[in-house]
Amino acid sequence: MVATAPNALSGKETFSVEAVLIGERIDLRGLAGGERLAAGPLTMSLEGGGVAVLFRFGAVVFFAASVETKKAFLDWLAPRVLQPYAQVERESIDVRIVPTGFEGIESAEGNVLVLQDASIERLQIVADVLAQSVVLARYEAMVARDFDIVEPFAVELSRRGRTSADMRSLLRSIGRALLSEHTMVGRVEIGDKPELLWERPDLERLYQRLADEYELNERHAGLDRKLNLLARTAQTISDLIHNRHSLRVEWYIVILILFDICLSLLEKYVF
Repeated sequence: MVATAPNALSGKETFSVEAVLIGERIDLRGLAGGERLAAGPLTMSLEGGGVAVLFRFGAVVFFAASVETKKAFLDWLAPRVLQPYAQVERESIDVRIVPTGFEGIESAEGNVLVLQDASIERLQIVADVLAQSVVLARYEAMVARDFDIVEPFAVELSRRGRTSADMRSLLRSIGRALLSEHTMVGRVEIGDKPELLWERPDLERLYQRLADEYELNERHAGLDRKLNLLARTAQTISDLIHNRHSLRVEWYIVILILFDICLSLLEKYVF
């Protein structure tokens, strides 16, 4: 069954789309407010005009919504956001409806997304790609920060053969790397095609074009390599610190044993 365009977008030839990543998770159970247009992902019409597509992993994608409408909706949604982010990740694009012909990003039009219609399924496909993109953007920034933390310790190790790295900082970096991979693979399922395509295989070409345009697979693979490298580097430095501490303890034990032997000899032959 082909869904028609929601009333909020009916007759619009151009409109804007914005994806925002607002927290670690959104509790969508029993969510009421606005007209529910579809599920999987949850798609709702907004009271101030426009459409919102919500994802459990913390992303909301707005279509043809004003700044005021988006703010009001996010304020209303806030109690259901688990671990909200202080800095919201955003990505936007303009859409133009052309009933026939090419569908995808038209660079000649200034990076405008061309769609044949504004059906709910097409909106969900667009939302899925943009939601994955903002998640990748967040973790790309996080990994870059962690590299900035770990890199000086690695440089110090290569130059001096030892490091003054703080064990707690390294363990945090390892933990963030593991958590990032868990989130992307377990919750967001980056790289997996949306279930909607099982019902609408005719939209697979559109999805693939958008996924290629936003380089979802390439960015995910690159991020995965960086996460593995970060975790291995931090783990290696952590092991070296641990071994250094263990060696120091062993020397303390040896010194104590020698001291005890010396005392015994003194007691036996001097006193």
